[in-house]
Amino acid sequence: MSSQNILVLNGPNLNLLGTREPEIYGATTLADIETMCRAEAAKSGAEIDFRQSNSEVELIEWIQGARTGFDGLVINAAAYTHTSVAIHDALKMLDIPVVEVHITNPHAREPFRHTSYISPIAKAVIAGCGARGYVFALQYLLNSSIQSGNV
Repeated sequence: MSSQNILVLNGPNLNLLGTREPEIYGATTLADIETMCRAEAAKSGAEIDFRQSNSEVELIEWIQGARTGFDGLVINAAAYTHTSVAIHDALKMLDIPVVEVHITNPHAREPFRHTSYISPIAKAVIAGCGARGYVFALQYLLNSSIQSGNV
C-alpha cells in the first residue's frame, strides 16, 4: 500500500488554542495538536499537511486544492462549521473522505452551534474528545484505508 497523504485544516481562532478560553478548549496549543498528528501519521507511514487560517476564502481554496494529491481530509472549521454554505459546497466536490473534528461537543453548547454544514458531507464526526479528537480522526482515516483498501 502506498503512503497516505492527509490534509488537516483548522479554521478561525484555532491559532489561539492554549490561551483562548482554556476553561473550554484546554491548554493544548495548535502546535501541540500538529505534533500529535504528525506522530500518529508517522506510525502508519502517512504524511500530513497541517494548516490553519482565519480566512474562509483561504480554507475554501485549500479544500478545492485537496481534490488532487490527498487521500483524506480532517477539518475543524471552528465557527465556519455553523455558518459556511461555501465550505459545505467545496467539501461536496471532494472524492476523498472527510472527517469533521471539534475539540468540544457543540451539542452541549449554545444552540447556534448545534447545526453543522459539514456533518452531512463527513464520513465521521468526532466531537468532545479534546485535542485527541484529531488523532482519532487520523486513526479512522488510516485504519479504514488499511482494512478495506479504501475509506
